[in-house]
Amino acid sequence: MRISVFGIGYVGAVACGCLARMGHEVVGVDVAEAKVTLLAAGRSPIVEAEIGEIIAGAVTSGKLTATTDVAAAVARTDLSFIAVGTPSGADGALSMTAVEQVCATIGRAVRDKATPHAVVMRSTVPPGTGEERAMPILARESGREPGQGLSYFSNPEFLREGTAVADFHAPPMTLIGAPAGDDAAVLRELYAPVPGAVHVVPLRIAESVKYLSNAYHAVKLAFANEAGQILAAYGVDAPEAFRLFREDRTLNVSPAYLRPGFAFGGSCLPKDIRGILALGAAKRVATPFLSSVLPSNEALVERVFDRIAVGGRQKVALFGLAFKPGTDDLRESPFVTLAERLIGRGFELAIFDRHVEVARLVGSNRAYIEREIPHLERLLVADAAATARACRVAVVGHIGADDLPALTGALGDQRVIDLAGVAALRELPGIAYEGICW
Repeated sequence: MRISVFGIGYVGAVACGCLARMGHEVVGVDVAEAKVTLLAAGRSPIVEAEIGEIIAGAVTSGKLTATTDVAAAVARTDLSFIAVGTPSGADGALSMTAVEQVCATIGRAVRDKATPHAVVMRSTVPPGTGEERAMPILARESGREPGQGLSYFSNPEFLREGTAVADFHAPPMTLIGAPAGDDAAVLRELYAPVPGAVHVVPLRIAESVKYLSNAYHAVKLAFANEAGQILAAYGVDAPEAFRLFREDRTLNVSPAYLRPGFAFGGSCLPKDIRGILALGAAKRVATPFLSSVLPSNEALVERVFDRIAVGGRQKVALFGLAFKPGTDDLRESPFVTLAERLIGRGFELAIFDRHVEVARLVGSNRAYIEREIPHLERLLVADAAATARACRVAVVGHIGADDLPALTGALGDQRVIDLAGVAALRELPGIAYEGICW
């Protein structure tokens, strides 16, 4: 293919070299003449393993050239990658100045072409950038509507500095964001030689995954660093402890718990977060990251309460009280906390949870609920359908498959706040459905 790469910094330089090595005709484009001069001479503008040799070979073979002339680059290529910087602004938000400028210049160059042109966003940009900023600018400047001689895709990169070339040729996945109805055939063809799964998804999904990835990497590092300091303060070999921690591929290094939803609870997680914080405090180890976990969890409960309260003190039905389905463990359940908030603020509340019977609660489980909701027995109901029909707001924390038909069959014009992502609820006609992360 004939490809232009706009922005020959870290991401762009790697793309220029690797795409040229794959056999494509590549033009590197940048406003910085120093970078263009380096690339045109076969020298890498960045320091990265292997890329210097790759760029030198690509320039020597004629597969890679460089220019500051946008119109010329667009005229002689069919596909343009945007790999310009999106640095943090004063408020922490990404600066989109360079992205918007390059979209405008590409659009003006496309206006003068007779052939179709595709634009691919490689830069890290906020969700909504394609639909709300990049595509409108390209359409305005080119005089073409998307799908009519102009295509736009999102293609975030997953490159690590130091191993970028290996990551380019063997990524964890190839992620392509495309407008509705576009199967991204040109990018499927481009990445056909690259191993791994190819996912074509809506633009906003593709744009968001890079944000998620980097944020999660930072979360893992902050967790490991704080926890490692606490362990070291107690004479523990932290690297060895973390090596064994990583051996658990069922829960620790796995998809487990990485699903957005409601707050966590139970007899282990809140207690052990408090426990590790106490260990750190005893040794005067600063734990700003770990210290934010429980407040974050509590804020989610409060946010859901605020959403329930929007309509005033209406009758509320809460489906699910135990901290997770299939158990009667009420200890530190976020649903118990939510119920407590509602009762304390004067809401009339009914609670349905098939697995919770006050008479069967024993030990610390019974002591906890007697302390938090001493009159729970009066709030528990046994008929899911009747409970749903009688309420104005149905809050679904969790509900068993056997009881779900009764719930969905009884709901009519109520507000339904879904904390569990129950697909059957989203499809119900007449209800005012609200999801928490969906």
